[in-house]
Amino acid sequence: MPKLKPGDKAPDFALTDQRGKTVKLKDFRGKKVVVYFYPKADTPGCTTQSCSLRDAEPDLKKLKAKVVGISPDTPEKQKKFDDKYGLGFPLLADENHNVAQAWGTWGKKTLYGRSFMGIIRSAFVVDEKGKLADVFYKVSPKATVPKVTEALEG
Repeated sequence: MPKLKPGDKAPDFALTDQRGKTVKLKDFRGKKVVVYFYPKADTPGCTTQSCSLRDAEPDLKKLKAKVVGISPDTPEKQKKFDDKYGLGFPLLADENHNVAQAWGTWGKKTLYGRSFMGIIRSAFVVDEKGKLADVFYKVSPKATVPKVTEALEG
């Protein structure tokens, strides 16, 4: 699966969020957006990552950036996740993982010696013109905010 790199055009998407609304990448043209991919709503790592982005939102807002999370969960699961932690930004349902494939975040993973296909935790900073300003594959939940903040400040 090809990996995206800074300078590439961010692949478009149109996915349903936790409120049943269709969210498109092009809705954010003219703004910076942090797009992050997480494996499964309401699991420890994904909760850490999502809550750290929620907590950083005032700082990200000062850097003129919006946040969008994407996982293979259903809109209903995304809503429960949002309600439980008060995340407040769009959580998009990529149930058939087509968007994850386009962004290079769907791939082979290994857990306890078992191989399977899944989301590779990743974060991207998309600039106002829809180009990738920075790309972070296999980012740790705790490193997401420092890395995207540095990219936005850069």
